Amino acid sequence: MQLFRSERAAALVLAAAAAAGLVLANSPWGEAIISVRDAHPSTGVTVLDLSIGHWIADALLAIFFLVAAIELRHELTHGELDTPRKALAPAVAATAGVVVPAIVFLLIVREPAEAAGWPIPTATDIAFALGVLALLGRGLPRRVRAFLLALAVLDDLIAIGIIAVFFTRDLEPLPLLIAVPLIAAFGWLSARRTPAQPLRGILLMLLGVASWALVLQSGVHATIAGVALGLVYAPKPAGRVRHALEPTVNGLILPLFALSASMVRVPEVRDGGLEPLFWGIVIALPLGKLLGITGGAFLARAMMPAGERRAALGLPEVLVVATLGGVGFTISLLMGELAFRGSPELVANATIGVLSGSLVAIVLGGVTTAVVARRARLSSSAR
Repeated sequence: MQLFRSERAAALVLAAAAAAGLVLANSPWGEAIISVRDAHPSTGVTVLDLSIGHWIADALLAIFFLVAAIELRHELTHGELDTPRKALAPAVAATAGVVVPAIVFLLIVREPAEAAGWPIPTATDIAFALGVLALLGRGLPRRVRAFLLALAVLDDLIAIGIIAVFFTRDLEPLPLLIAVPLIAAFGWLSARRTPAQPLRGILLMLLGVASWALVLQSGVHATIAGVALGLVYAPKPAGRVRHALEPTVNGLILPLFALSASMVRVPEVRDGGLEPLFWGIVIALPLGKLLGITGGAFLARAMMPAGERRAALGLPEVLVVATLGGVGFTISLLMGELAFRGSPELVANATIGVLSGSLVAIVLGGVTTAVVARRARLSSSAR
């Protein structure tokens, strides 16, 4: 599993899993495979009556969000976002990179039922974006990766807020109120030094699972539990947990989600025709992100003191970040499922739109990254 600590390997496995899901769904065994994904294994507990696909999206993906939240906290306290000055440029770029794609989407999609999918093109997939940069960005300054990482982390934070606010249905306050002290106890216990380390690990796991189940029952999307636990986790043990879980998240959890979420039968989309929803996502992901992140980066540059502007990214480097930012993929697929639960046709259009829009962004970002990196290597060798 050590292979999956590599950003390149993680991106390649994600792409392969998404392609496999699409191929399997449209094979002669597609209906049978999709029926297995949608089957509800009996648990005997009403709140845990989930399909296999929902176990992947609601339970396994919570582990991904736990790891993402740990990384977010690290960046906010000791990393690329630990001061307002460092956070300014990626924060403005990330915000514009969410607002502009949403506006582009809503300019194209006017039908109210489909317009609910406006959050879909606002996300950036960290694994894919960093993977493409690692594959093709040799020679680029380290600050390009740092800016992309900071922007993607902030983008995830905004995505978490969107999921919590806009995709909470039939809220039940009591389970949520019970979950809050359990999450606080998780944070407190994680910071305690005790000789009974194995016992503490078991208690933390029990508190985490209980918090997840209560958040699930409350109507808030269960991945928010992973976010909350990651943010309260004491830094040192959280760092060890993140290091231990990273290969599993990159090599198993994210590919499983990509495989499950991309299982869409193309004939079902064709029968109803491609909806404006599809075109809204395909255009808003690469174009909206390009315009938003580029505009946000230069707005942030204008807000900086004159002496600090020289350290800011130049236009070619900003274009690398902005084009790679259009790779929505994992979080965009999740947004599509949440926005259109109960409407398989719209989920299918959204999924095909995310895969197509992300592919356009991968090609555009890959070419941009390769060209700018080549120029950087030539400039460096000429000195």
